[in-house]
Amino acid sequence: MTKEQFVLELQKIGAIKFGSFTLKSGLVSPFYFDLRDMISFPEILEGVADLLAERIKDMDFDVLTGIPYTALPIASLVASKLKKPLVYMRKEEKAYGTGKNIIGKFEKGAKCLVIDDLITTGASKIETAEAYEKEGVIIKDFVVVIDRSSNGKEDLAKKGYELHSLINLDEIMKLLQSMNLISDEKVNEVREFTASISKPVDEKKEITNPLTKKLMSKIKEKKSNLVLSLDVTTQKEFFEILDEVSSEIVMLKTHVDILDDYDENFVPKLQEYSRKYDFIIFEDRKFADIGNTVKHQYRNGVYKICDWAEFVTVHMVAGEGILKGLFDGTENRSSFVLARMSSKGNLINETYSRKCFEVARKYPNVISGFIGHGNSVEDIKRFKAKFPIGMLLLTPGVKLERGTDAMGQQYITVEDAIQGGADCIIVGRGIIKAEDRKKEAKIYRERAWEEYEKMNI
Repeated sequence: MTKEQFVLELQKIGAIKFGSFTLKSGLVSPFYFDLRDMISFPEILEGVADLLAERIKDMDFDVLTGIPYTALPIASLVASKLKKPLVYMRKEEKAYGTGKNIIGKFEKGAKCLVIDDLITTGASKIETAEAYEKEGVIIKDFVVVIDRSSNGKEDLAKKGYELHSLINLDEIMKLLQSMNLISDEKVNEVREFTASISKPVDEKKEITNPLTKKLMSKIKEKKSNLVLSLDVTTQKEFFEILDEVSSEIVMLKTHVDILDDYDENFVPKLQEYSRKYDFIIFEDRKFADIGNTVKHQYRNGVYKICDWAEFVTVHMVAGEGILKGLFDGTENRSSFVLARMSSKGNLINETYSRKCFEVARKYPNVISGFIGHGNSVEDIKRFKAKFPIGMLLLTPGVKLERGTDAMGQQYITVEDAIQGGADCIIVGRGIIKAEDRKKEAKIYRERAWEEYEKMNI
């Protein structure tokens, strides 16, 4: 089978689609290549395996892998043809048995060649490489069946990886066009989309949520992107700390239900402080129930959070109906979705995070962004790159130095968080437990703001 025959066979089985498709990267594309059904067409699967085997037979590698799930059967055939060992990484961490994340036999330091079906941005390939590298496997080369990216090769090269492809998008479009299987207009639409991927987006123009705009404006006015997590249990200590550090913060994150002496005087006093010191109130009540329940948790009960907190936190485990329960009939109220956590061993995974992003695209009027931690600058960058346009990132687990506490909380530095793309850092004990809280808050604010200005020149 030739490359041209392969493309035409894909066309016949409906693997080349045109319309509107949300990609793994979060981008909405006018075309889509779906190679998953190839496993039901032995001739096509055998043909592409032959083409790949010929493409990589002279490359230097010890073991071969495919990125689950689409590329695994392809990689299996190629490994068999080249008499090379096959390994693969579980999509989810194993919680039982041996706990092995890589299936198959390999030596530490083995060179692994990675096969995948497609490349759009390169982000998922880098994640794969880092996962294998943690297990002692060396990855230098990626081979994809179709390169549909505008600059995937360059993106991978920046990280020290080389991209090889069987066929690229332009070749596919030209072939389909020459066979009258696609219109000139559709070809132009596809090319314009591909070119647009690499162009910088002015996210500010895309923001419609008034509270998101308010927070961004307040960040500039106060020259602060510091959010204080004020987790103390008495009103006396709560307001004493606010008196010391309010001038340094852009937003206050509260847990009102941990106050031992909460009474009807707390909220009016908090609102007075908010006006006096010009900060936004963010109640970190992590709503995670059905719509009717959260409606009452938010608007009724002892705390009546809806009356005074402009932002709240939302878990999406209950589905998007939670947003209707919370916000239908409200004005000037918004949320941050918890899409990652900083505690070691938490159960939030990549699939859950992506579902959060999908919901946020549908409800930008009541979702301002996400709360999410990362273990490095690059990890945070990859995380934020998947956000819908116009969404902010609040990063917890930030201290002046890296570390881990006795309860499994993982910390990154202020600079790491901002360089990764955090719009605000969330700091709690790093300030609250300091001997000189005002001085410490000032250090956090200045370091975060200095880095933020560099990133937004």
